[in-house]
Amino acid sequence: MSHTMPLVIGIAGGSGSGKTTVAQEILQRVGPERIAFLQHDAYYKDLSGLPPAQRAEVNFDHPNSLETDLLIRHVEQLKSGQPVEVPIYDFAHHVRTAHTYTVQPRGVILVEGILIFVEPALRAICDVKLFVDTDSDLRFIRRLQRDI
Repeated sequence: MSHTMPLVIGIAGGSGSGKTTVAQEILQRVGPERIAFLQHDAYYKDLSGLPPAQRAEVNFDHPNSLETDLLIRHVEQLKSGQPVEVPIYDFAHHVRTAHTYTVQPRGVILVEGILIFVEPALRAICDVKLFVDTDSDLRFIRRLQRDI
């Protein structure tokens, strides 16, 4: 019995560019039962050790705000056929919850996030790299509509 390595697809782009829309379209066309989907947003660092005022000042669009090493480990585990426990992040309080959800290994691993191509090790494990390029004015309007 031969084992084929999963195809790792990375989708990056600015906030509000349409990354999630592209990812959802891939999921629907290929079938969610055939894809292990990881969103970089789930890997924000737990800021529970900081006072709330200091948490609010963190730049969440900076690579240091994410635990990318854990995401890389999870992609590697999925590639080797092991399920992973993805953290659940509470965006309202800027903390990681005690809960996780399980992602099973699949033939395709889809990784989505604004900063996934910043980290060389993460970029290197992506077999296919998609960058969603959208005009900054449109991204701003989308973010405004989404966040208000």
